[in-house]
Amino acid sequence: MRRGGRSRISSLVTVLVLVWLIIGAVAAGQRDYFGSAPTNCASTGTIAVTILAGPLNYLGMNPTVDDCKVDLPQPSP
Repeated sequence: MRRGGRSRISSLVTVLVLVWLIIGAVAAGQRDYFGSAPTNCASTGTIAVTILAGPLNYLGMNPTVDDCKVDLPQPSP
């Protein structure tokens, strides 16, 4: 088995994932999502899904999170 081939493939995958996320961050920046701090869970979620969508943003995808509810465990009294 050649170890160099496997290393080369993992490096290529890493670079592709980073480029994908960078393109998503650029799309979020162009939509002015970074202009102010996220005020709620929905705005934070919209930023996250926009970054994860990456280049799909430029193919017409406009992911948004309208409402999210975070159920955190409450301490017992």
